[in-house]
Amino acid sequence: MIASVRGPVQHVGLDRVVVEVGGVGMLVHTTPGTASSLRRGQEALLSTSLVVREDSLTLYGFAGDPERDMFEQVQTVSGVGPRLALAMLSVLAPDRIRAAISGGDVAALTKVPGIGKKGAERMVLELRDKIGLPGAVIDGVPAPAPSGAAVWRAQVTEALVGLGWSAKQADDAVERVAGAAGESPNVSEMLRAALRELGR
Repeated sequence: MIASVRGPVQHVGLDRVVVEVGGVGMLVHTTPGTASSLRRGQEALLSTSLVVREDSLTLYGFAGDPERDMFEQVQTVSGVGPRLALAMLSVLAPDRIRAAISGGDVAALTKVPGIGKKGAERMVLELRDKIGLPGAVIDGVPAPAPSGAAVWRAQVTEALVGLGWSAKQADDAVERVAGAAGESPNVSEMLRAALRELGR
């Protein structure tokens, strides 16, 4: 596994760069955003993921570990290959992908070319319990454990989305009832309160 490459940039394309490593020019496929941030001749450090196929070895590069980790995680979903995973990161930041999946925001996921409604729903179904909350990892370092408020908010939001409301409607309802929450609110009570808000 090639986890990273460092060296001078020899070539910059729309979605690929060539980085010289030990006298060898390594072709690295990237998002357009990562490619546009690099300049020929400058030193680059990219987190990488090597995809091995019968007839090819393809190296994908990212600005940091969170992007690389998300790239690898979404490929565990059936039907998602490296090209589609790279397209996702070209359109959405890792935290946005994590928020869309954990919140069941199918509309956000279908903004990615190649992902239809069924594909987005499958991604939510297969990854929702594995992907964690947005901000769970920052530069490879786990964030502090979420506070009690963050936990009940996430649980209530997820329950509302599961009942058919959009992620935005759920977030708005949770925000409206948050003021009445004590230090350790009862999740069931907060869910009922949010449902009352949505019923108005």
